[in-house]
Amino acid sequence: MKSRMVTVFGGSGFIGRHLVHRLATEDTILRVAVRDPEAAKFLKLAGEVGQILLEPANIADEASVRRAVEGADQVVNLVGILFERGRQSFQAIHVEGARNVAVAAKAAGVKRLVHVSALGADPASPSAYARSKAAGEAAVAEAYGQATILRPSVVFGPEDDFLNRFAAMAQLMPALPVFFRGIPKLDPFKDFPFPSVEFEAGATRLQPAYVGDVAEALAKTLDDPETLGRSYELGGPEVYRLIDIMRLVLKLTGQRRLLLPLPFAAAEILAIFLGLLPVPPLTRDQVRLLKADNVVAPGALGFADLKITPQALELVAPTYLRRFGRPRAEQTEAS
Repeated sequence: MKSRMVTVFGGSGFIGRHLVHRLATEDTILRVAVRDPEAAKFLKLAGEVGQILLEPANIADEASVRRAVEGADQVVNLVGILFERGRQSFQAIHVEGARNVAVAAKAAGVKRLVHVSALGADPASPSAYARSKAAGEAAVAEAYGQATILRPSVVFGPEDDFLNRFAAMAQLMPALPVFFRGIPKLDPFKDFPFPSVEFEAGATRLQPAYVGDVAEALAKTLDDPETLGRSYELGGPEVYRLIDIMRLVLKLTGQRRLLLPLPFAAAEILAIFLGLLPVPPLTRDQVRLLKADNVVAPGALGFADLKITPQALELVAPTYLRRFGRPRAEQTEAS
């Protein structure tokens, strides 16, 4: 039986490396299309000799995209950015780049194209990121037709830039900002040593998905013909307020930090300055994105339709947040 060839754009990224490990367990030749093959050599350890091929490609360059999909049976596009810098714009990556992949896949006769978008993709969103994700989906649908779209919520896992970021901030800062809508109610004595901040109008709600489950969903959409042309929203088993996630991080790392309520208007001002950093921890566009809940829509196809039981945040997070905890002796003295 002939091995299938799968081209994965962005295979060295957070989700991509988990997908490569997952697909390497099957009779599959993987062509990982990345901008820097030298930096992606660690992926070769995931498979047998000759199973994982590294292909230099930039989705903004049509010729390199065509080379990367040539001879492939299936293609996955995982490429995305969280902030814009120079030529790396949302339009160039999420829209034009996604279109390039879809056009090349169609011309090469690729049997399946899976495009990874984002939960919250919306042409009417105040966030340029969310609007570009929606435009990218439309461009893929126009160019390829029967692509499968996956829209994961915020993704967590050992290498994430989500829980790890909160834990790292807690190590360096005496207080963590919590963005809110409405009027905050402060009760510094509730749930000591983690001061309570409750919001009359509610806080942003998220439905984090485990990276291993997202990789499994990607693998299943490649194998299941019923997923052809369908869209799936991937959210974990629980919905959390952002403040509850931050409390969980503090609990798991043994940190005692004040949770400081910060209105979105103040957050946008702060983001103006943070956005000037080479790798900004927060941008104005991300603040706008945080104003809207990031949860699976009622009736949307999701993990259950792919016969996947998503793993809970509370079960996975302790396995990799322990490294941020205080030394045992210090915790004993503080107790």
